[in-house]
Amino acid sequence: MKYDFDKIIERRGTNCVKWDAKFPFSINESEREDLIPLWVADMDFEVAPAIREALQKRVEHGVFGYATVQNSYYDAVIRWFERRHNWTIQREWIQYTTGVVPAVSAVIKALTMPGERVLILTPVYNCFFSNIRNNGCEVVESKLTVISSPNTQHPTPNTYEIDWSDFERKCADEKTTVFLLCNPHNPAGRVWTREELQRMNDICLRHGVRIISDEIHCELVMPGHRFTPFGTVNTATDATAPVICGSPSKSFNIAGLQMAHIICADPEARRRIDRAININEICDVNPFAPLAVEAAYNEGEAWLDALNEYLWGNYQALCAFFAENLPQLKVFQLEGTYLVWVDIAATGLSGDEFEEKLLREAQVWVNSGTMYGTDGFIRINLATQRNRLMEGLRRIAAVFNP
Repeated sequence: MKYDFDKIIERRGTNCVKWDAKFPFSINESEREDLIPLWVADMDFEVAPAIREALQKRVEHGVFGYATVQNSYYDAVIRWFERRHNWTIQREWIQYTTGVVPAVSAVIKALTMPGERVLILTPVYNCFFSNIRNNGCEVVESKLTVISSPNTQHPTPNTYEIDWSDFERKCADEKTTVFLLCNPHNPAGRVWTREELQRMNDICLRHGVRIISDEIHCELVMPGHRFTPFGTVNTATDATAPVICGSPSKSFNIAGLQMAHIICADPEARRRIDRAININEICDVNPFAPLAVEAAYNEGEAWLDALNEYLWGNYQALCAFFAENLPQLKVFQLEGTYLVWVDIAATGLSGDEFEEKLLREAQVWVNSGTMYGTDGFIRINLATQRNRLMEGLRRIAAVFNP
Protein backbone atom coordinates (compact mmCIF):
# COMPACT_ATOMS: atom_id res chain seq x y z
CA MET A 1 0.00 0.00 0.00
CA LYS A 2 1.24 3.51 -0.80
CA TYR A 3 0.93 6.13 1.93
CA ASP A 4 0.64 9.80 1.03
CA PHE A 5 2.77 11.76 3.49
CA ASP A 6 2.67 14.77 1.17
CA LYS A 7 -1.08 15.18 1.72
CA ILE A 8 -1.80 18.47 3.48
CA ILE A 9 -3.96 18.07 6.58
CA GLU A 10 -5.51 21.29 7.88
CA ARG A 11 -4.88 21.26 11.62
CA ARG A 12 -5.65 24.88 12.46
CA GLY A 13 -8.78 25.20 14.57
CA THR A 14 -8.63 21.61 15.87
CA ASN A 15 -7.33 22.65 19.31
CA CYS A 16 -3.96 21.05 18.68
CA VAL A 17 -0.93 22.30 20.57
CA LYS A 18 1.30 22.49 17.52
CA TRP A 19 -0.91 24.79 15.45
CA ASP A 20 -3.28 26.46 17.92
CA ALA A 21 -1.12 27.08 21.01
CA LYS A 22 -0.67 30.63 22.25
CA PHE A 23 2.54 32.23 21.02
CA PRO A 24 5.33 32.32 23.62
CA PHE A 25 5.94 36.04 22.96
CA SER A 26 3.79 39.11 22.61
CA ILE A 27 3.08 38.92 18.90
CA ASN A 28 0.36 39.83 16.44
CA GLU A 29 -2.14 36.98 16.58
CA SER A 30 -3.41 37.93 13.11
CA GLU A 31 -0.22 36.45 11.67
CA ARG A 32 -1.15 32.97 12.90
CA GLU A 33 -2.76 32.10 9.57
CA ASP A 34 0.69 32.22 7.98
CA LEU A 35 2.42 30.23 10.74
CA ILE A 36 4.62 27.23 9.93
CA PRO A 37 5.12 25.36 13.23
CA LEU A 38 8.32 23.30 13.32
CA TRP A 39 8.49 23.03 17.07
CA VAL A 40 6.62 20.62 19.39
CA ALA A 41 7.17 16.91 18.69
CA ASP A 42 4.09 15.74 16.89
CA MET A 43 3.60 14.98 13.20
CA ASP A 44 1.32 16.53 10.59
CA PHE A 45 0.57 13.18 8.92
CA GLU A 46 -2.57 11.07 9.03
CA VAL A 47 -2.21 7.99 11.19
CA ALA A 48 -1.94 4.48 9.78
CA PRO A 49 -5.24 3.31 8.23
CA ALA A 50 -5.55 0.44 10.72
CA ILE A 51 -5.60 2.90 13.62
CA ARG A 52 -8.32 5.03 12.05
CA GLU A 53 -10.42 1.95 11.33
CA ALA A 54 -10.09 0.67 14.90
CA LEU A 55 -11.11 4.02 16.37
CA GLN A 56 -13.98 4.53 13.93
CA LYS A 57 -15.37 1.14 14.88
CA ARG A 58 -15.20 2.06 18.56
CA VAL A 59 -16.85 5.45 17.96
CA GLU A 60 -19.75 3.73 16.20
CA HIS A 61 -20.54 1.92 19.44
CA GLY A 62 -21.56 5.28 20.90
CA VAL A 63 -20.79 4.68 24.59
CA PHE A 64 -17.47 5.81 26.04
CA GLY A 65 -17.38 4.86 29.71
CA TYR A 66 -14.48 3.71 31.83
CA ALA A 67 -12.25 1.24 30.04
CA THR A 68 -10.28 -1.84 31.00
CA VAL A 69 -7.07 -2.96 29.31
CA GLN A 70 -7.46 -6.42 27.80
CA ASN A 71 -4.91 -9.22 27.31
CA SER A 72 -4.87 -8.36 23.60
CA TYR A 73 -3.05 -5.12 24.49
CA TYR A 74 -0.26 -6.96 26.30
CA ASP A 75 -0.06 -9.53 23.50
CA ALA A 76 0.38 -6.76 20.92
CA VAL A 77 3.20 -5.13 22.92
CA ILE A 78 4.98 -8.45 23.48
CA ARG A 79 4.73 -9.57 19.85
CA TRP A 80 5.89 -6.19 18.53
CA PHE A 81 9.11 -6.10 20.54
CA GLU A 82 9.83 -9.75 19.84
CA ARG A 83 9.30 -9.31 16.10
CA ARG A 84 10.76 -5.84 15.64
CA HIS A 85 13.59 -5.79 18.20
CA ASN A 86 14.24 -9.40 19.20
CA TRP A 87 13.34 -8.58 22.80
CA THR A 88 11.33 -11.19 24.71
CA ILE A 89 9.10 -9.53 27.32
CA GLN A 90 7.06 -11.35 29.96
CA ARG A 91 3.45 -10.29 30.48
CA GLU A 92 3.98 -9.46 34.14
CA TRP A 93 6.79 -7.03 33.32
CA ILE A 94 4.38 -4.59 31.64
CA GLN A 95 2.54 -1.78 33.41
CA TYR A 96 0.60 0.94 31.65
CA THR A 97 -0.12 4.59 32.30
CA THR A 98 -1.21 7.73 30.47
CA GLY A 99 2.08 8.81 28.89
CA VAL A 100 5.85 8.54 29.01
CA VAL A 101 6.31 11.80 30.95
CA PRO A 102 3.96 10.62 33.73
CA ALA A 103 5.64 7.19 33.54
CA VAL A 104 9.13 8.62 34.06
CA SER A 105 7.86 10.76 36.93
CA ALA A 106 6.26 7.74 38.62
CA VAL A 107 9.40 5.63 38.21
CA ILE A 108 11.59 8.36 39.70
CA LYS A 109 9.17 8.62 42.62
CA ALA A 110 9.36 4.83 43.07
CA LEU A 111 13.14 4.48 42.88
CA THR A 112 14.46 7.57 44.68
CA MET A 113 14.24 9.48 47.92
CA PRO A 114 13.92 13.27 47.94
CA GLY A 115 17.37 14.87 47.89
CA GLU A 116 18.99 12.14 45.83
CA ARG A 117 20.55 12.95 42.48
CA VAL A 118 19.41 11.82 39.03
CA LEU A 119 21.98 11.89 36.22
CA ILE A 120 21.09 12.98 32.68
CA LEU A 121 23.03 13.51 29.44
CA THR A 122 22.53 17.08 28.24
CA PRO A 123 21.23 18.56 26.03
CA VAL A 124 18.14 16.46 26.69
CA TYR A 125 14.34 16.45 26.58
CA ASN A 126 13.08 19.35 28.69
CA CYS A 127 10.62 17.33 30.77
CA PHE A 128 13.49 15.33 32.27
CA PHE A 129 14.41 18.39 34.34
CA SER A 130 10.88 18.81 35.72
CA ASN A 131 10.43 15.04 36.19
CA ILE A 132 13.43 15.04 38.49
CA ARG A 133 12.81 18.27 40.37
CA ASN A 134 9.10 17.65 40.87
CA ASN A 135 10.01 14.50 42.79
CA GLY A 136 12.32 16.40 45.12
CA CYS A 137 15.53 15.18 43.49
CA GLU A 138 18.54 17.07 42.18
CA VAL A 139 19.49 17.20 38.49
CA VAL A 140 23.07 16.18 37.69
CA GLU A 141 24.24 16.82 34.13
CA SER A 142 26.90 15.02 32.17
CA LYS A 143 27.29 17.15 29.08
CA LEU A 144 27.57 15.44 25.70
CA THR A 145 30.65 16.30 23.65
CA VAL A 146 30.42 17.62 20.08
CA ILE A 147 32.60 15.71 17.63
CA SER A 148 33.07 15.46 13.88
CA SER A 149 32.03 11.96 12.88
CA PRO A 150 34.08 9.96 10.35
CA ASN A 151 30.82 8.71 8.80
CA THR A 152 31.33 10.06 5.28
CA GLN A 153 28.00 8.62 4.10
CA HIS A 154 26.09 11.02 6.33
CA PRO A 155 24.97 14.44 5.02
CA THR A 156 26.66 16.23 7.94
CA PRO A 157 29.67 15.40 10.15
CA ASN A 158 28.37 16.98 13.36
CA THR A 159 27.33 14.65 16.17
CA TYR A 160 27.68 13.95 19.91
CA GLU A 161 29.46 11.41 22.05
CA ILE A 162 29.50 10.73 25.78
CA ASP A 163 32.27 12.09 27.99
CA TRP A 164 32.87 8.74 29.67
CA SER A 165 35.19 9.98 32.39
CA ASP A 166 32.68 12.66 33.42
CA PHE A 167 29.81 10.16 33.21
CA GLU A 168 31.57 7.74 35.54
CA ARG A 169 32.59 10.50 37.92
CA LYS A 170 28.96 11.61 38.22
CA CYS A 171 27.80 7.99 38.72
CA ALA A 172 30.42 7.49 41.46
CA ASP A 173 28.86 10.28 43.54
CA GLU A 174 27.14 8.45 46.38
CA LYS A 175 24.11 10.75 46.11
CA THR A 176 23.55 9.75 42.46
CA THR A 177 21.11 6.84 42.56
CA VAL A 178 19.42 6.93 39.12
CA PHE A 179 20.57 7.53 35.55
CA LEU A 180 17.77 8.77 33.26
CA LEU A 181 18.58 8.02 29.62
CA CYS A 182 16.89 9.18 26.40
CA ASN A 183 17.24 6.34 23.84
CA PRO A 184 17.10 7.45 21.00
CA HIS A 185 18.26 10.81 22.25
CA ASN A 186 16.10 13.91 21.97
CA PRO A 187 17.28 16.48 20.82
CA ALA A 188 20.77 15.22 19.92
CA GLY A 189 19.44 12.71 17.36
CA ARG A 190 21.70 9.88 18.58
CA VAL A 191 20.66 6.22 18.43
CA TRP A 192 22.94 4.76 21.05
CA THR A 193 24.85 1.67 19.91
CA ARG A 194 24.79 -1.59 21.82
CA GLU A 195 28.41 -0.99 22.80
CA GLU A 196 27.58 2.44 24.23
CA LEU A 197 24.59 1.09 26.13
CA GLN A 198 26.68 -1.76 27.51
CA ARG A 199 29.28 0.69 28.74
CA MET A 200 26.60 2.83 30.40
CA ASN A 201 25.20 -0.30 32.04
CA ASP A 202 28.60 -1.47 33.29
CA ILE A 203 29.41 1.90 34.84
CA CYS A 204 25.99 2.14 36.51
CA LEU A 205 26.29 -1.39 37.89
CA ARG A 206 29.74 -0.61 39.24
CA HIS A 207 28.37 2.32 41.24
CA GLY A 208 24.91 1.03 42.19
CA VAL A 209 23.03 3.45 39.93
CA ARG A 210 19.61 2.35 38.64
CA ILE A 211 18.79 3.00 34.97
CA ILE A 212 15.55 4.45 33.58
CA SER A 213 15.44 4.50 29.78
CA ASP A 214 12.92 6.67 27.93
CA GLU A 215 12.50 4.85 24.60
CA ILE A 216 9.51 6.71 23.17
CA HIS A 217 11.32 7.43 19.87
CA CYS A 218 12.56 3.85 19.43
CA GLU A 219 10.79 3.24 16.11
CA LEU A 220 12.00 6.46 14.47
CA VAL A 221 15.39 5.28 13.25
CA MET A 222 17.16 6.45 10.11
CA PRO A 223 18.98 4.26 7.53
CA GLY A 224 22.26 2.76 8.71
CA HIS A 225 21.27 2.73 12.38
CA ARG A 226 19.64 0.17 14.62
CA PHE A 227 17.77 0.73 17.87
CA THR A 228 18.81 -1.44 20.82
CA PRO A 229 16.33 -1.76 23.70
CA PHE A 230 18.10 -1.36 27.02
CA GLY A 231 16.20 -4.43 28.17
CA THR A 232 18.31 -6.55 25.81
CA VAL A 233 21.55 -5.12 27.23
CA ASN A 234 20.71 -5.73 30.88
CA THR A 235 18.49 -8.81 31.22
CA ALA A 236 18.55 -8.95 35.03
CA THR A 237 15.40 -9.81 36.96
CA ASP A 238 16.62 -8.28 40.23
CA ALA A 239 17.33 -4.82 41.63
CA THR A 240 19.79 -4.04 38.82
CA ALA A 241 17.17 -4.41 36.07
CA PRO A 242 16.57 -1.26 33.99
CA VAL A 243 13.14 0.34 33.80
CA ILE A 244 11.98 1.04 30.25
CA CYS A 245 9.37 3.71 29.51
CA GLY A 246 7.91 3.78 26.02
CA SER A 247 4.88 4.23 23.81
CA PRO A 248 3.89 4.10 20.13
CA SER A 249 2.61 7.66 20.54
CA LYS A 250 5.49 9.44 18.76
CA SER A 251 6.14 6.89 16.02
CA PHE A 252 2.46 6.42 15.13
CA ASN A 253 1.34 10.02 15.82
CA ILE A 254 -1.18 9.11 18.54
CA ALA A 255 0.20 11.15 21.46
CA GLY A 256 -3.19 12.74 22.11
CA LEU A 257 -4.70 9.35 22.94
CA GLN A 258 -2.39 9.13 25.97
CA MET A 259 -1.08 5.66 26.73
CA ALA A 260 2.39 4.38 27.56
CA HIS A 261 4.05 1.28 28.91
CA ILE A 262 6.58 0.71 31.65
CA ILE A 263 8.60 -2.50 31.31
CA CYS A 264 10.70 -3.86 34.17
CA ALA A 265 11.78 -7.41 35.01
CA ASP A 266 12.33 -6.69 38.73
CA PRO A 267 9.17 -7.54 40.72
CA GLU A 268 10.07 -5.31 43.68
CA ALA A 269 10.58 -2.30 41.41
CA ARG A 270 7.24 -3.05 39.73
CA ARG A 271 5.51 -3.10 43.10
CA ARG A 272 6.94 0.31 43.97
CA ILE A 273 6.16 1.70 40.51
CA ASP A 274 2.57 0.47 40.75
CA ARG A 275 2.27 2.30 44.06
CA ALA A 276 3.70 5.49 42.54
CA ILE A 277 1.32 5.27 39.56
CA ASN A 278 -1.59 5.14 41.96
CA ILE A 279 -0.24 7.91 44.18
CA ASN A 280 0.08 10.12 41.09
CA GLU A 281 -3.39 8.97 39.95
CA ILE A 282 -2.30 8.09 36.42
CA CYS A 283 -3.61 4.54 36.41
CA ASP A 284 -6.60 4.89 34.05
CA VAL A 285 -6.69 5.20 30.27
CA ASN A 286 -9.46 6.17 27.87
CA PRO A 287 -11.40 3.60 25.80
CA PHE A 288 -9.62 4.50 22.55
CA ALA A 289 -5.95 4.31 23.55
CA PRO A 290 -5.50 0.53 23.98
CA LEU A 291 -7.26 -0.12 20.66
CA ALA A 292 -4.98 2.35 18.87
CA VAL A 293 -1.89 0.72 20.39
CA GLU A 294 -3.07 -2.74 19.29
CA ALA A 295 -3.80 -1.55 15.75
CA ALA A 296 -0.43 0.18 15.51
CA TYR A 297 1.58 -2.78 16.74
CA ASN A 298 -0.45 -5.47 14.97
CA GLU A 299 -1.06 -3.77 11.60
CA GLY A 300 1.04 -0.63 11.35
CA GLU A 301 4.53 -1.87 10.53
CA ALA A 302 4.44 -1.16 6.79
CA TRP A 303 3.16 2.38 7.43
CA LEU A 304 5.97 2.96 9.95
CA ASP A 305 8.64 1.79 7.52
CA ALA A 306 7.26 4.15 4.86
CA LEU A 307 7.18 6.99 7.39
CA ASN A 308 10.86 6.53 8.26
CA GLU A 309 11.77 6.64 4.57
CA TYR A 310 9.84 9.89 4.16
CA LEU A 311 11.44 11.44 7.26
CA TRP A 312 14.88 10.53 5.96
CA GLY A 313 14.02 12.24 2.68
CA ASN A 314 12.97 15.35 4.61
CA TYR A 315 16.24 15.32 6.53
CA GLN A 316 18.33 14.97 3.38
CA ALA A 317 16.43 17.87 1.82
CA LEU A 318 16.99 19.98 4.94
CA CYS A 319 20.74 19.22 4.98
CA ALA A 320 21.10 20.12 1.29
CA PHE A 321 19.20 23.37 1.83
CA PHE A 322 21.32 24.42 4.81
CA ALA A 323 24.54 23.55 2.97
CA GLU A 324 23.57 25.79 0.06
CA ASN A 325 21.70 28.61 1.78
CA LEU A 326 22.70 28.65 5.46
CA PRO A 327 26.21 27.16 5.58
CA GLN A 328 27.02 29.17 8.70
CA LEU A 329 24.62 26.99 10.70
CA LYS A 330 25.73 23.47 11.65
CA VAL A 331 23.16 20.69 11.25
CA PHE A 332 23.73 17.63 13.44
CA GLN A 333 23.45 14.04 12.34
CA LEU A 334 19.97 12.57 12.59
CA GLU A 335 20.24 8.91 13.55
CA GLY A 336 16.83 8.73 15.18
CA THR A 337 13.71 10.81 16.02
CA TYR A 338 12.40 13.45 13.59
CA LEU A 339 13.96 16.32 15.54
CA VAL A 340 16.96 18.06 14.00
CA TRP A 341 19.52 19.81 16.21
CA VAL A 342 21.22 22.88 14.73
CA ASP A 343 24.15 24.94 16.06
CA ILE A 344 23.32 28.64 15.52
CA ALA A 345 26.39 30.12 17.24
CA ALA A 346 27.50 31.83 14.01
CA THR A 347 24.48 34.14 14.14
CA GLY A 348 25.56 35.61 17.48
CA LEU A 349 22.03 35.05 18.81
CA SER A 350 20.96 33.00 21.79
CA GLY A 351 18.50 30.20 21.17
CA ASP A 352 15.68 32.24 22.67
CA GLU A 353 16.53 35.26 20.51
CA PHE A 354 16.70 33.08 17.40
CA GLU A 355 13.32 31.49 18.16
CA GLU A 356 11.67 34.88 18.72
CA LYS A 357 13.27 36.42 15.63
CA LEU A 358 11.97 33.64 13.37
CA LEU A 359 8.51 33.79 14.87
CA ARG A 360 8.26 37.55 14.50
CA GLU A 361 9.93 37.98 11.12
CA ALA A 362 9.18 34.72 9.31
CA GLN A 363 6.21 33.19 11.16
CA VAL A 364 8.25 30.01 11.61
CA TRP A 365 8.24 28.44 15.06
CA VAL A 366 11.22 26.34 16.20
CA ASN A 367 12.40 25.38 19.70
CA SER A 368 15.24 27.17 21.45
CA GLY A 369 18.01 24.94 22.75
CA THR A 370 17.71 26.51 26.18
CA MET A 371 14.70 24.25 26.75
CA TYR A 372 17.06 21.29 26.64
CA GLY A 373 19.80 22.73 28.84
CA THR A 374 22.11 24.11 26.11
CA ASP A 375 22.12 27.59 24.59
CA GLY A 376 23.25 28.47 21.06
CA PHE A 377 21.14 25.77 19.39
CA ILE A 378 17.66 25.26 17.97
CA ARG A 379 15.55 22.14 17.40
CA ILE A 380 13.56 21.73 14.18
CA ASN A 381 10.71 19.25 13.83
CA LEU A 382 10.79 17.95 10.24
CA ALA A 383 7.75 15.66 10.57
CA THR A 384 5.58 17.64 8.20
CA GLN A 385 4.82 17.65 4.49
CA ARG A 386 8.00 18.28 2.49
CA ASN A 387 6.65 21.32 0.65
CA ARG A 388 5.72 22.94 3.97
CA LEU A 389 9.11 22.09 5.47
CA MET A 390 10.95 23.62 2.53
CA GLU A 391 8.82 26.78 2.67
CA GLY A 392 9.73 27.10 6.34
CA LEU A 393 13.42 26.72 5.52
CA ARG A 394 13.18 29.33 2.75
CA ARG A 395 11.68 31.76 5.25
CA ILE A 396 14.52 31.10 7.67
CA ALA A 397 17.08 31.73 4.94
CA ALA A 398 15.33 34.96 3.99
CA VAL A 399 15.72 36.26 7.54
CA PHE A 400 19.46 35.61 7.68
CA ASN A 401 20.27 36.16 4.00
CA PRO A 402 18.08 39.18 3.10
